[in-house]
Amino acid sequence: MAGRIDRDALIAPYDVVGHPPAPDLTALAELAADISGTPTALVNLMGETIQHSVAGYGRAPGVCDRADSMCNLVLDEPGQVVVNDTRADPRFADSPFVTGERANFRFYAATHLRNPQGLVLGTLCVFDDEARSLDDRRIRGLGLLARQVDDALELRRRTTKLVDAVAELAEVRAELTRSNEALHAFAGQVSHDLRNPLTAINGFLEELQYNVPHDTPSSEYVARALSSTHRMSDLITDLLGFAKLGGELRREPVAVRHLVEEVRHDLAPALSAVGARLDVGPLPTVRVDATQIRAVLQNLISNAAKYRHPERTPLIAVHSARQDHAWRIEVVDNGIGVPRDRREEAFSPLSRVHDPHDSSAEGAGIGLATARRIITAHGGQIGLDASPSGGTVAWFTLPDPTDGPSFASATPPRSARVR
Repeated sequence: MAGRIDRDALIAPYDVVGHPPAPDLTALAELAADISGTPTALVNLMGETIQHSVAGYGRAPGVCDRADSMCNLVLDEPGQVVVNDTRADPRFADSPFVTGERANFRFYAATHLRNPQGLVLGTLCVFDDEARSLDDRRIRGLGLLARQVDDALELRRRTTKLVDAVAELAEVRAELTRSNEALHAFAGQVSHDLRNPLTAINGFLEELQYNVPHDTPSSEYVARALSSTHRMSDLITDLLGFAKLGGELRREPVAVRHLVEEVRHDLAPALSAVGARLDVGPLPTVRVDATQIRAVLQNLISNAAKYRHPERTPLIAVHSARQDHAWRIEVVDNGIGVPRDRREEAFSPLSRVHDPHDSSAEGAGIGLATARRIITAHGGQIGLDASPSGGTVAWFTLPDPTDGPSFASATPPRSARVR
């Protein structure tokens, strides 16, 4: 057995009750009167206890008790209803709209209005003060017109839903903007509060290092303490950058290869120090925030050199592949790799999936977390896989709606020894 329908809830999403008549519904009511040759037509929606006339022709829209409504009497009828003489029909003979109490309707015809699920919302009905009849062509015309009323109501419902969604998104965006501004202010204050004492400690340790004899246990302790303060300073910088990341992206056409070459230049001392080779294959031109994507590439290439295998010459390759409506950029290395069960953990803030006490691979554990935020903001994904050599494939995708490849250069992949 079907559950009871809450009729007020059923008609509420159409946002016509309690509002001035919509021009499109009024025009359809006028057309209904014209098709039927009657002086009056109404678009009625049926609530729990009230009938709402939301548009009309020949009679002002209004409300009446559902118990007095003529249309309420035919809501459960299987098809169109045509009553040539209401006074001769026992269903309507005592209706206040027939007896003269509220009107003197002698002729009545109604067609159900339905939602997309087939539930009856109300009726498109026509009236005349004179008894009469309608031929089949006019009855069919009213039926077709009722479907147009259905479509007009459904369009209004969807438009209202869209407007509400846009308003909600605007509110969420405004709240996010306020939250980001508060976060930026908080992060800046925390950074200031942490850096002041850290600067004092660092100055004291540098003075102490200057006065402590070299090659003594004390000098080693001071050096370790200084190294720790430097790491703390870097951590504060990284955390501040992570907290401030956000806001509107400045998208523009960017050749990813150019970004990689800039990173190569910046990392040249670090790459040269470990004898790393960086091979760059064809890379696309995409619409992105150049500064942010450059930061992602710098982090991934830096990691590839940092987490090198002690028994191999570090080899790093950057290349791309088309993937549906996106580009997949890969940074492949032959380093020590990341265990499968810890690859997702690597993207958590402050995560260190390798030995945190390994001084050869210092870092705050913020880089990959920042990279994920950047790529997610661009609508892409980022992850880690194993490379054929046992190292790591760090990859990310950038959405690109264009159909064909677009490369910054048609030259073959470049292989250059970092000196």
